[in-house]
Amino acid sequence: MARASGLSVRLKLTLSYAGLLMVAGVLLLAVVWVFLLRYVPDQAVTLPERMPPDGGIWGPGLFIPGRSDLWRAFAPKASIALSFLLVFGLVGGWLLAGRMLAPLTRITDATRMATNGSLSHRIRLPGRRDEFRELADAFDTMLTRLEAHVAEQRRFAANASHELRTPLAISKTLLDVARAHPNHDTGELIDRLHALNTRTIDLTEALLLLSRAGQRSFTRECVDLSLLAEEATETLLPLAEKRGVTIETCGDITPTMGSQALLLQLTMNLVHNAIVHNLPGQGAVWVTTSLRARTVLLTVENTGEQLTPALASTLTEPFQRGTERVYSDHAGVGLGLAIVKTITHAHDGTLTLTPRAAGGLRIAVELPAAAPPIDR
Repeated sequence: MARASGLSVRLKLTLSYAGLLMVAGVLLLAVVWVFLLRYVPDQAVTLPERMPPDGGIWGPGLFIPGRSDLWRAFAPKASIALSFLLVFGLVGGWLLAGRMLAPLTRITDATRMATNGSLSHRIRLPGRRDEFRELADAFDTMLTRLEAHVAEQRRFAANASHELRTPLAISKTLLDVARAHPNHDTGELIDRLHALNTRTIDLTEALLLLSRAGQRSFTRECVDLSLLAEEATETLLPLAEKRGVTIETCGDITPTMGSQALLLQLTMNLVHNAIVHNLPGQGAVWVTTSLRARTVLLTVENTGEQLTPALASTLTEPFQRGTERVYSDHAGVGLGLAIVKTITHAHDGTLTLTPRAAGGLRIAVELPAAAPPIDR
C-alpha cells in the first residue's frame, strides 16, 4: 500500500529527546526563579551600611536590586542555558536515537531481503536479550520455518507435477497407439485408460484433501478415536483378508476435539498403509488407542520389512512409498502419510514414526484430549 512520506523515526525520537530536555530545563529555571523571588523585594532598596545611635547615616548605602533588575540579569543567562540545552538535546538525541535504532535497521534490511526472495539470510542480533533481540530471534525463527515451508512446497509441486504427468503421458501413448492401429481391439485400451483415469482422480482428490487439511478450515467437535479405529478396521477388513493380513484392535475411549471426517481419513490412511506395506500372506496389524493425562494416543503397528530411522523419517514426505515406488491396485498415490501428517498438525498433535526391531513400522498420533463435560 502506497503511503505518504513522513518524518523518520530517528528524527521523531531526536525531537522527542530534545523537547523533553527543553521542558526539563524550563521547569528547572522556573523553580530557580520562583526560589529567588522569595528573597527579592518588588522594588530596589538602598540600605545604610552603618547607623549611629543618633540616627545619622554613616558610610555608603547597601543596594538591594528589585525583581525587574533581577529579571534583566537572569533572562540572558537563562536564554543561553536553554540554547545550549536545545543544541545538546538535538545532537545527543540524534546520536542516541541512531544507536537505539541500529538493531531495527538490521531487521529492516533482513525483511527487504526476504521480500526479494532471499530466505537464507538471518539477522543473528548479538547482545543480551531485550525487545529488539526478541524481535530479531522471532524473525529468524519465522524465516527458518518459511524457508523450510517453501522448500517443502517446491518439492511437493515438483513431485505432484511428475505424478500427474505420468498417467497423462501414458494415456497419450495409448491413444496414439490406438490411432495408429484403428483395427486393434479397444477393450484392453479402455480398461487401461479407465485404470489410469481412476488413479489420476484419486491423486487429485488426495491433493485437494491435503490442501483443505492444511488450512484448518473445519468445525471442531468431540470425536472418539476408538470408534474411528473400529470403523476403519471394519471398512478395510476385506482388503486385509485378501492380502492375508490379520488386524487386532483394542484400547480405551479416547475423546478429542477436531473434525470427524478428517480424523477418520487419518485413521483410514494409517490402517491402509499398515495393510499394504506388510508381509504378504503372514502379516499383522495392531491398532491401539489409549488415554493419557492431557492427550489421547492412536497407535498403528505392522509387520514388514526392516526400516532404518532415516528412511522412516522421510515417509511423511509426499509421494514416498518406503524402499521403492510400487504401483498396484491398492498402492495408493503416495500421499497417505503426508495427509496424516497434515491432519495431525492441523489438530495440534504430534506424529511419530518408529521402525520396529522385528520389522515393520510403529506410527503414533498424539492429540490433545477433549475436556470432560461440566456437570450442571
